[in-house]
Amino acid sequence: MGRRLFLRVTVIVILLVVVAGGASFYLIFFAPNTIHDDGARYLYVSSADSFNDVIDNLERENILRSVVSFRASAVARDYDKSVRPGRYSIEAGANNYSIVTMLRSGIQEPVRLTFNNIRVVEDLAGRVGNQIEADSVALLSFLNDESNYSADGFNRATVISVFIPNTYEVFWTISPEALYRRMLREYESFWSDDKVAAARSNNLSPVEVSIVASIIDEETNMVEEMARIAGVYLNRLRLGMPLQACPTVRFAHNDFTITRILNEHIEIDSPYNTYRYSGLPPGPVRAPSINALNAVVNAEEHDYLYFAARADFSGYHHFSRTLAEHNRYAAEYRRELNKRGIFR
Repeated sequence: MGRRLFLRVTVIVILLVVVAGGASFYLIFFAPNTIHDDGARYLYVSSADSFNDVIDNLERENILRSVVSFRASAVARDYDKSVRPGRYSIEAGANNYSIVTMLRSGIQEPVRLTFNNIRVVEDLAGRVGNQIEADSVALLSFLNDESNYSADGFNRATVISVFIPNTYEVFWTISPEALYRRMLREYESFWSDDKVAAARSNNLSPVEVSIVASIIDEETNMVEEMARIAGVYLNRLRLGMPLQACPTVRFAHNDFTITRILNEHIEIDSPYNTYRYSGLPPGPVRAPSINALNAVVNAEEHDYLYFAARADFSGYHHFSRTLAEHNRYAAEYRRELNKRGIFR
């Protein structure tokens, strides 16, 4: 082989090696490496996960075309030594370089945390624990320990008022304490100076407004009636009359399947039994809605002292100034309950 031919072959070989190396480099770091063609898939990395756990999750969720190339890219950039927990959005067409950059940096996609129709903290822990990394046991353990929030003016009976039902954006990795602090900021944001002043004008604190609002939420789904019902309860409080609110009796029995409050139910000796004890119960009977909270803050001024569900089961109520009038409406409703076979 002549010298010139040898040089030519050598150059070609070197070029081939460079091209092959460049192609491999591109495939490992910059070639699209997702199976899905549109939208995003989510990878959950828990606080206890190792690098191998991340690899296992990627394989189990069937997110990547080549887990081998991802592993090579991740190890080359030391991600295997710096795994960070979170909920990560992997877009269609993403390459290993962008995925590893996101995971190494801990750039999480927040979750939209939603909860409503919550009556007790056990409900809250169960609902929220299904949406973030912390499970219901960890959340309930935090909420059961009053020392975690007593300095903020709450106790075990009232802390649920902090959790105003809504949808919030939080990171999946949020801790129980951080979640409580976030909800406390939302609670304090809701309670503007104007709202606090309005509550005080009715001799109520924000927590006491939450208690009344929670009862209203249990009494009606009709937002347009809430301020009027609030006015009834405030009138009763001013006069020192028992609230005689059926939702508090259900709460006292811890039985929310009761649809008809009977004499046997109101015999229970509980501070939540507002048939037996005047004033407000110790805490809310559910996490009060924004609509009900606003209804109490802006309670309708009137002289009604009673209300009874309408017998047409429309969800609306008759409002009365006198007990005699109220008893007529209540009797109509009881007859309809009997007619429909509702005895409990």
